[in-house]
Amino acid sequence: MTVPVLRLAAFTDPDRADASAGGNPAGVVLDASGLDDAAMQAIAAEVGYAETAFVTEPSLGGDPRRSRLRYFSPVAEVPFCGHATVATAVALARRDGVGALTFETSVGPIIIQTRATDAGLTASFTSVDPQVRPIAPEVLARVLELLGATPSSLHPGYPPRLSFAGNWHPVLVFAAQADFDAFSFDPAAMRALMDEQGWAGTVTTLSVRGDAEFEARNLFPVGTLTEDPATGSAAASVGGYLRELGLVRPPTRVVIRQGRHVGRPSLLLVDSGGIVVSGAAAEIA
Repeated sequence: MTVPVLRLAAFTDPDRADASAGGNPAGVVLDASGLDDAAMQAIAAEVGYAETAFVTEPSLGGDPRRSRLRYFSPVAEVPFCGHATVATAVALARRDGVGALTFETSVGPIIIQTRATDAGLTASFTSVDPQVRPIAPEVLARVLELLGATPSSLHPGYPPRLSFAGNWHPVLVFAAQADFDAFSFDPAAMRALMDEQGWAGTVTTLSVRGDAEFEARNLFPVGTLTEDPATGSAAASVGGYLRELGLVRPPTRVVIRQGRHVGRPSLLLVDSGGIVVSGAAAEIA
């Protein structure tokens, strides 16, 4: 059975001439009702993107705007994926028209609003309730060691924390732009630590670029990937982190730029009131 797979780049920057050259690629299967887990995993591996989203139950309860969504990386199912959520919503809006959608996911219902703008179709999802916790000192020390960094590398005004908005993300804010740009890491060692700690998302590193504006590098070693070009669940986690620590005052719009280090510049917008992540998506030729 041949299953149609759409390919979209999510969190593209609409100001760029070729938007689909940026953003984070996602596979989207709009009707996976006939696929079992093994088939979805095989498709995700073949597509090769960080995640592929599968609409496993369209029109739940007879509601055409409500579906069940699952996400697979090339090697395993993941609980939630923000950029694949945006890509799926834009694909459905293109097919069925804009408006509100509800995706039932393993982390709970995700409400997403699609709109037509001058720059094309956009989608905004409301995060599940964020949680923020301290990082155990010994675990933080191991992360910093893998990055070739020290506690003095971190910004004193932004303490390291674990933040959850569908996936757990350690959030580290670098003090110096040069250190943020220059760090490197062993992907296998980082993946081993992430698996040990149960971090299904990314290791989120940030550099402060202005008032409520950041640049992000999200480490996601899986398959041939090392860094994610745009990470919706991490953006939501950053919004929760900033709000919980009183580093922004709601309702503040947080701007996150990501992907420069992997050649796919991306733009993510986070409204810190109810933690709403917004972005555009473009079809990949």
